[in-house]
Amino acid sequence: MNNKFIAQLIMILLLSAPLNIRPFFAQKAIFDTSFAKRAITYQEFLSLIGKNNYGYAAEKFNVNIAEANILAAGIFPDPEFSFGWFDNGQRRMNMGYGFGAELGWTLELGGKRKARIDLAKSEHELMKFLLQDYFRNLRADATLSYLQALQNKLLLDVQINSYQTMSRLAQSDSIRFRIGAITEIDARQSKLEAGTMLNDVFQAEAAWKMALANLFSFIGQKQSDTLMLPQGNFNAFDRNFNLSDFIIAAQNNRADLLAALQSKKVSENLIKLAKANRMIDIGISSGVNYASYTRNVVAPTPSFTSIGIGVTVPLKFSNNRPGELKASYYANLQAEAQYRQIEVQIQNEVTQAYFNYVALKKQVQQFETGLLTDAKAVLDGKIYSYQRGETSLLEVLNAQRTYNEVQQSYYQTLYNYAAALVELERAAGVWDIDF
Repeated sequence: MNNKFIAQLIMILLLSAPLNIRPFFAQKAIFDTSFAKRAITYQEFLSLIGKNNYGYAAEKFNVNIAEANILAAGIFPDPEFSFGWFDNGQRRMNMGYGFGAELGWTLELGGKRKARIDLAKSEHELMKFLLQDYFRNLRADATLSYLQALQNKLLLDVQINSYQTMSRLAQSDSIRFRIGAITEIDARQSKLEAGTMLNDVFQAEAAWKMALANLFSFIGQKQSDTLMLPQGNFNAFDRNFNLSDFIIAAQNNRADLLAALQSKKVSENLIKLAKANRMIDIGISSGVNYASYTRNVVAPTPSFTSIGIGVTVPLKFSNNRPGELKASYYANLQAEAQYRQIEVQIQNEVTQAYFNYVALKKQVQQFETGLLTDAKAVLDGKIYSYQRGETSLLEVLNAQRTYNEVQQSYYQTLYNYAAALVELERAAGVWDIDF
């Protein structure tokens, strides 16, 4: 009985064989498809983040607080009202009684109110830039999580296809063993390999579901039985960039750099406020006093009412200790140094992200020029030769593992390529990603 006839006989038996002679794992569900899924696009995902992310919502309150501080900074000092009453306590001598009332107000000098308002306004602008920077990082992190879910689905498909191939091969070996074409050890080996690959399927399935569940943390929703199913692929991440243009764009668009620049303005306004606080404030007051008549025989006095206006000038001995002014001056120097450091850091981040993106682009092109096709052709050839009895099972397994590794490396590189674009645009402060 030649090999060609055996191969044809096996194909006929595979089509007509009852289920009870097939390996036990061939009848199992490959992976769980019973859980509820809801398809979601990338743009819909980003929209939900902007509306529902709790961290982003909390950062927005910083802007509202800073806006309220502008109103608080413009408040004038409150006036003070005082009232007093007296009784001489000499009823026998009729010494009389009286009362006094005074209204006072502090007149701020040196532009303190304007300095407070300018400081509050600059802090409000700073909070806006910090909010933009928070969303820049949130958007990039959410995009990476979305891409991770897509990648994990592709890796799961690799494991499923690998398992299905080995399962069919194990079924074939089971029949070949029954007709005496191979030994029992070879049949058991292929069945064992298929069972091992099924475990890999379960592990890849768990990783995929965990990536889907992680998406809930970005959209401000509690975990539910329905998982979001990201839509899209890795075909929309090819760009042609110029490094110098990207560095200029980063210097113009990065919200953290704009925030650092605004911090310099805040520190300058702090200096102005510290100087204004060193100016004296004048207290202005006016009051009225009334004393009743005195009827004693020694010194009778008629009742009278007096009106007075006064000015209070504090003695600013504290001006000899300019701690507040020095602290604000050093804060300004610190803000300047931080701004320069962020400038250097941004240029470094953009440069590194650019070179990483270019390198990964070359790797993707390398995969797409024949590596996948060659690995698949080798596997198909080994399986065909094995079914004809011309090669060993070990060679098939090696070819299968090689093909799996090539596919996994390809999908990992695709993810890294897309992630490199995300990191490059994060570093540059620009965003045109859509897929």
